[in-house]
Amino acid sequence: MAAISASQVKELRERTGLGMMECKKALTETDGDIEQAIENLRKNSGLKAAKKAGRTAAEGVVVTRVAEDGSYGVMVEINSETDFVARDDNFTAFAEKIADAFFAAKSEDVAAVMAGDLETAREQLVQKIGENIGVRRSVVVEAGAGNLVGAYVHGGRIGVLTELKGGNAEVAKDVAMHVAAINPAVARPEDMPQEQLDAEKAIILAQPDMAGKPEQIAEKMVQGRLKKYLAENSLTEQPFVKNPDQSVAEFVKAAGGEVVGFTRFEVGEGIEKEEVDFAKEVMEQAKRS
Repeated sequence: MAAISASQVKELRERTGLGMMECKKALTETDGDIEQAIENLRKNSGLKAAKKAGRTAAEGVVVTRVAEDGSYGVMVEINSETDFVARDDNFTAFAEKIADAFFAAKSEDVAAVMAGDLETAREQLVQKIGENIGVRRSVVVEAGAGNLVGAYVHGGRIGVLTELKGGNAEVAKDVAMHVAAINPAVARPEDMPQEQLDAEKAIILAQPDMAGKPEQIAEKMVQGRLKKYLAENSLTEQPFVKNPDQSVAEFVKAAGGEVVGFTRFEVGEGIEKEEVDFAKEVMEQAKRS
């Protein structure tokens, strides 16, 4: 059995809001598997949800470009090792140059777009700044007939491209702002993957208040909770961040539009961050010098 570290307990507490002993017990039962511990806690204690892991290795920026007529947009994530470098003028100028290149190429192929002069520029910037810098990913959203693309970037770290049928650029940008702030799982309830619904249903059925319920009543309760789950996690059903009295779908409809979809990038998401003791690192460097 693996030893449970204080940092694992701390992360589980931050993500669930539960007590230290409860979190330590859950981790012990799963041999340190945080995601499995969260699932078990949701089943056993009625925990509604947990925050996503916040530890990421990459810093950097997300940049977007949208055609003047809204016919297409591109979004690119460019990474650095530290947030300090991500705010450096040389790095931000490089990021803008990269965004222009991907926009002109209308491409998601990072290797192809970066070949040649851009790769040389990246290597020169790495030598100048002293940190590893890379272009991680790109996405192109092309609007269907009669549709338009909107974009919003929050703090350089979260970028969103939205596609609307009808509406206008300002509405598309407002919807992108909502996605950046709330981070819905899907655009519409019908877009939720069946496997995700099945997993959520299993969690609901395993919760304490479902025990001993007749099958028909249990199924009715499950469907009610799934409906609520879909409403909370679907963009169109969420209360609009600028006016919670109307849903996002209602806000867009009032402007003569309809939500088609969205793509959201957040710097470093999905990359586990290596924890570094900077004081120790500096002391070791000082000893070697």
